[in-house]
Amino acid sequence: MTLGSDERKKFHLPKIFRTWEKKAIKKREGSIDSSVEFERCSPFSATAIKKSLSESTSKLGSFKFRSPRSPMTNVPDLQTLRVFVATWNAGGKCPHSDLNLVDFLQVEDPSDIYVLGFQEIVPLNAGNVLVIEDNEPAAKWLTLINQALNKTSDVNTSDTSGKKLISKDLKPNGGLLFFQKPSLKKVSRSLKAQKGRGLKSCNCHSELERKYSKDSCFRFQEVYIGEDDSSSENEDGSNSFLMTEITTNQMNYSLIASKQMVGIFVTVWARKELVQHIGHLRVSCVGRGILGYLGNKGCISVSLSLHQTTFCFVCSHLASGEKEGDELRRNSDVIEILKNTQFRKICKTPHRRIPERILEHERIIWLGDLNYRIALSYSETRKLLENNDWDALLAKDQLKIEQEAGRVFEGWKEGKIYFPPTYKYSNNSDSYAGETVTSKKKRRTPAWCDRILWHGYGIEQLNYFRGESRFSDHRPVCAVFEVQVAVLDGKSKNALSNSNMKVEIEELLPPTAARYLSRQCVMEKT
Repeated sequence: MTLGSDERKKFHLPKIFRTWEKKAIKKREGSIDSSVEFERCSPFSATAIKKSLSESTSKLGSFKFRSPRSPMTNVPDLQTLRVFVATWNAGGKCPHSDLNLVDFLQVEDPSDIYVLGFQEIVPLNAGNVLVIEDNEPAAKWLTLINQALNKTSDVNTSDTSGKKLISKDLKPNGGLLFFQKPSLKKVSRSLKAQKGRGLKSCNCHSELERKYSKDSCFRFQEVYIGEDDSSSENEDGSNSFLMTEITTNQMNYSLIASKQMVGIFVTVWARKELVQHIGHLRVSCVGRGILGYLGNKGCISVSLSLHQTTFCFVCSHLASGEKEGDELRRNSDVIEILKNTQFRKICKTPHRRIPERILEHERIIWLGDLNYRIALSYSETRKLLENNDWDALLAKDQLKIEQEAGRVFEGWKEGKIYFPPTYKYSNNSDSYAGETVTSKKKRRTPAWCDRILWHGYGIEQLNYFRGESRFSDHRPVCAVFEVQVAVLDGKSKNALSNSNMKVEIEELLPPTAARYLSRQCVMEKT
């Protein structure tokens, strides 16, 4: 703590104790024989010291003195929240307007947070991988998710500048056209948290301290939507698309993060009441595709803090292939993702460490098309499937085998699988592709490619299931978790935010004076 010039003039302790130290040295050298005689020395007697301390402390006003090393007396409360997580490989298909996500998202049994990860939302061709990724499907997915979570189909025909945003052309059945050249950036911004009650780059300080502190990093930030998209625009500079836009009162969920890397797309939503408690939002992408770094394979990771607990959501699409040894390439992808994922430093609050790596977070959930296959032939797998012999199939699941051998995801957990393999299905069918394909080259052995795992304490999985949509050749996989979040009440938050200002009075004193006061306290107690 640094005192101003005015305070330094009023604060007489240093001068008093410099003189006091000299007498203490003389006492140790024998020039003062008795501690009793020393106690009578003025103005350095215990009475004088205590009186000076009392006067000086009162002049410091609002400063409270407590050792920063002493434990906090206020322990954070644990609040339980419900988190819905889903992964879905879209097979390179763009969603249509009739795709209903209400059942998929279990809206009738709502969660507090929704984490949705998609793979292959665009075809993994050279144009999307090497040139410019197509943002149109991502914008459509966002709109469909918003319609499901916020239960709205209302549309706004113009933005705040009055520019036209939607097409009024009608379908034959009287409905509005779904999309025409959507802009991911504009859709994301339309769904972000309301300005003034939005996300905070750092929520370490209390509201009161933020209000009066110029150095606080408790400032608002935009929802993370990644780099500017490159969607084509009309001549008037506006995109023409159907964008659902609702008022804040109607909005139950706000978009927290939205990021696309070629075919991988992640979006995080939260109840609007939780938005003010979310901070330190960061996104990191790692490409593991062509040449070992392009984005047709890899992951997008989202890091955030909710109250006092840190979360990381990792959505990945790992190396494909069902040849022997391909599982080792998937293991390598996981290892490189953990090694290379780096979140930028964003917190300016001293003495609080915000995670910069995946495994540094307290609650981690990994979702995606992990592409691990079943280590059996197609005929053997089909026979076990017909008999619903899940245990025998799972015993040959590559992810289970590699995990138990300690080669990948060591220490991670996955719920018990009670659903059929999620890959690969024939188009718009409940039949596996191998049943209708005669060519062995095109035939794929059914497998549990789509998985959700977690790491850390304070996470309990309630459900682990798959959806039955025929939209793509993969079935979506979902999980519902109960997670514990550390929440500080008002007193605890003030104590935490003021902890950097609180110093023990002994730290202001010369060492010999501090030792003397400590000895006096012990004598008084005895």
